[in-house]
Amino acid sequence: MGELVEDETVRAERLLDAQEKAVELFAAVVERGILAPGVRETEASDAIRDLAGELLGIRRYWHKRIVRAGVNTLRPYRENPPDRVLAEDDIVFADFGPIFEEFEADFGRTYVLGDDPVKLRLRDTLPVVFDAGRAYFAARPDITGAELYAHMVELAREAGWEFGGAIAGHLVGQFPHETIDGDRLESYIAPGSDYPMRRPDRNGQTSHWILEVHLVDRELGIGGFLEQLLTLGPAAGS
Repeated sequence: MGELVEDETVRAERLLDAQEKAVELFAAVVERGILAPGVRETEASDAIRDLAGELLGIRRYWHKRIVRAGVNTLRPYRENPPDRVLAEDDIVFADFGPIFEEFEADFGRTYVLGDDPVKLRLRDTLPVVFDAGRAYFAARPDITGAELYAHMVELAREAGWEFGGAIAGHLVGQFPHETIDGDRLESYIAPGSDYPMRRPDRNGQTSHWILEVHLVDRELGIGGFLEQLLTLGPAAGS
C-alpha cells in the first residue's frame, strides 16, 4: 500500500483525477466502437481493459470489470450472469473500478446501440436521478446511507422505473480503501447503514462516496446503470 495522503485537498484532487481518467477511458471506448453488435460481454470487457492499459497505463482494478447487455442489465453487481452477445438494438452498461496512482475510480455508464425510444429514455433518466440524489445529499448534512438509499428508490419510482440495486453506492478512496462487505453496512449507501455519511473514515480523513443508480424495468427485461463520485466533481448531467 502506498503512503497515506494526509492533505485533504490533495486527496480530493487525486480522486477527481482518477475519475477524469475514467471519463477519458469511456470516451475512447465509444470512439473505438468497442460496444458493438456481435461482441460478447467478456470480449468487450477485455477490450476495455486492454485500451485502459494502452491509453492510460492502467494495470490494476479494485473490483471486477463488468459489461452487461440486454436482460443481463437487470442483474446487480454481485451476480455473474451467463456471457451474452450484444445485439443490434441492445442497451448495455459498463462498470469499471480502475486504480490510478493508488487512488480508486469507480465509474459506470449506459449506452444504447439502436434507436429504441424506451431504452434511450432509460439511458437519459440515469443522470437526472443521480443529480437529484446528489442534491438531496447536499441539502442534508446529517444524512445516513439508509436515508439516501430510500430516497434513491423513491426517485426511481417517480421517474417510472424500479431501483435495481441492493445498494446505491459505497466509500471510495486510496487503494485499498476502507473494507466494504456485508459485515460493514456503514461502508454502503444501503438499508441498515445508519451512520452519518459525513464522518471521518478509519484514518480520520474525510469520507468520500460513490453514488450508484441502477434503474430497471423487469417486464421489458432492461436496465441501466450510472455511477461516479457523489462528494466531489461535476454533476452527472453536465
